[in-house]
Amino acid sequence: MKLKLGIPKGSLENATIELFRRAGFTITTSSRSYFPGIDDPEIECMLIRAQEMARYVEDGILDAGLTGRDWIQENEADVVAVADLIYAKQSFGKVRWVLAVPESSGLQSVKDLQGKVVATELVATTRRYLASHGVAAKVEFSWGATEVKPPVLADAIVEVTETGSSLRANKLKIIDTVTESNTQLIANRRSWADAEKRRKLEDIRLLLEGAINALGKVGLMLNVHKDDLQAVLAVLPALKRPTISHLSDEEWLAVNTILDETTVRAIIPRLKQAGAQGIVEYPLNKIVL
Repeated sequence: MKLKLGIPKGSLENATIELFRRAGFTITTSSRSYFPGIDDPEIECMLIRAQEMARYVEDGILDAGLTGRDWIQENEADVVAVADLIYAKQSFGKVRWVLAVPESSGLQSVKDLQGKVVATELVATTRRYLASHGVAAKVEFSWGATEVKPPVLADAIVEVTETGSSLRANKLKIIDTVTESNTQLIANRRSWADAEKRRKLEDIRLLLEGAINALGKVGLMLNVHKDDLQAVLAVLPALKRPTISHLSDEEWLAVNTILDETTVRAIIPRLKQAGAQGIVEYPLNKIVL
């Protein structure tokens, strides 16, 4: 059994390969090849642009792939959504496709776009959005650098953003959100019905979700005298209840827990003050809930 898996080429490529690494898979790419290597004999990878991924999965050229929910909607692809993978190229959250216009324009809402020109890569979705608001506007496909088109080449744009910084840098203001998106692991319906391929996809989903759960988290272990245990526990905002076990000296306990990485620098000094000893912070690759 070989599972043909599409890896998104472009902005999501590095984030996807790093996520797979944390999940336990090593994917090796080459600038000369669209067929990355992977250290799993049951998987065969192919680099495909996220915009086209859903179509190739629907047609069965690929058994599965990773792409944005936005491109699944854009292509109206009939695929199985195996998992929501909330990560993106800069952060591990959702992205928005927004309607933006020049700050200097008098355009205030979607209704003001009647008869105007809108540039975007997300043409079909934008047309459906405008139609839902009863607006007739010309939607043009943009090959890139969409932010620089207003006001000369377009009156407005629909563009993807995580932070909005690029839009602000180009003196554009957001007037509405057209759709939200996140990365999904999708599968061909026939492949999903195949018992072996489904088992493999469910294993991949479990490991990828575990890797995402561990993002921004670290493990912390420490020793504490039993008289100081309650003081130490009061400092710890644990993911779940900390694991507590006895050491060879019954007067002492070992405490294991998981914390947000951003909180550790503030918590470790407080743990020390509360009586904790032998504090060790360690990285996490996966948390399987």
